[in-house]
Amino acid sequence: MRTVSFFSALFLTACVTINIYFPAAAAEKVADEIIKGIQTEDNSQLEQMDLLPPQSKNNGYQRVVYHLLVNALNLVVSPVHAAADLSVNTSEIRQLRAAMRVRFASLKPFYTQGLIGIKSDGFIASKGAAPLRDRNKINKLIAAENVDRKRLYQAIAKANGHPEWFAQIKSTFAARWVSNAQSGWWYQTSNGSWKQK
Repeated sequence: MRTVSFFSALFLTACVTINIYFPAAAAEKVADEIIKGIQTEDNSQLEQMDLLPPQSKNNGYQRVVYHLLVNALNLVVSPVHAAADLSVNTSEIRQLRAAMRVRFASLKPFYTQGLIGIKSDGFIASKGAAPLRDRNKINKLIAAENVDRKRLYQAIAKANGHPEWFAQIKSTFAARWVSNAQSGWWYQTSNGSWKQK
């Protein structure tokens, strides 16, 4: 009888074992969504991405009911984001996205003028000699943006229960920042040279 119980327990354990791997396709999709949201100037797109507070939307009551239902379902059926999706709906992530979107309005002219570029690691750097009057502003914008990008990647990894995914999320975003760069912007290749898109 003990042998049967042991094998039953072993069988159940084997059935429950789930290989958790980094969802690369989902990460690319999330990165594109976030980057496009940061670089958009259309508030209706922000509403669809859930960046505006519920009271600023017309259907606030429906959104509250929807979120309550989703939360109730998540309690009953534990969500597994490992293979299919990445969760990015936390207050920290929403705040970072909103701050980066506001900052983008100040960064965009410097991207366009070629004074900043996207480094191969996905962070941004000054590129070229900025006019003296703009140097301090550019340096502050770059520093704030890079801090928020790092915090965003950490927050996404943490929201999905896998802080060890930070490096993979950072790498995915690095490629997607370049892919979503506008024509004329500068980016750094893997060998360190700068190219214009």
